[in-house]
Amino acid sequence: MIGRHTSMSVGYGPGDSAAPERGLVIGERCVIGARATITAHESIVIGDDVWFGQDVYVSDANHGYQDPHTPVGLQFGRHDPVEIGDGSWIGRGAVILPGARIGRNVVVGASSVVRGEVPDHSVVVGAPARVVRRLVPGVGWVSTSRADDVLEEVSTSEVAAAMGLFVAS
Repeated sequence: MIGRHTSMSVGYGPGDSAAPERGLVIGERCVIGARATITAHESIVIGDDVWFGQDVYVSDANHGYQDPHTPVGLQFGRHDPVEIGDGSWIGRGAVILPGARIGRNVVVGASSVVRGEVPDHSVVVGAPARVVRRLVPGVGWVSTSRADDVLEEVSTSEVAAAMGLFVAS
């Protein structure tokens, strides 16, 4: 599902003969929230079952600024591919910068700014984003700042049962 007023592009504009054939790959069952912007100059790969909130921005390149005599908008920056792992949730207004490698089943908090590596099964927040929780199998979702702050690991069937829903096994 792709929300209203979403902008997706590959390359530097219509007719860009250098645009990669698969510069933007979006997996199955994804949700791209309203007003999202995804700008792939070289490579953005979004895994299966990834959900974006509204106003999310993802790009694999920034403008250059090295030449002090040329307007920044006319300078091309370095490309750095972006990957977003299967099952991740990207919160409203998040910014995913060039070079971000977001693991599987990651939660990116609203308005967070992500660059670099984010491990599987973690929660990141802030600008710049930092890990605040990570899954410890058999223990739960453990806070990185307080070891006694643990959210219980809960299965989909347990959530459905608590909500009074039937889930086929």
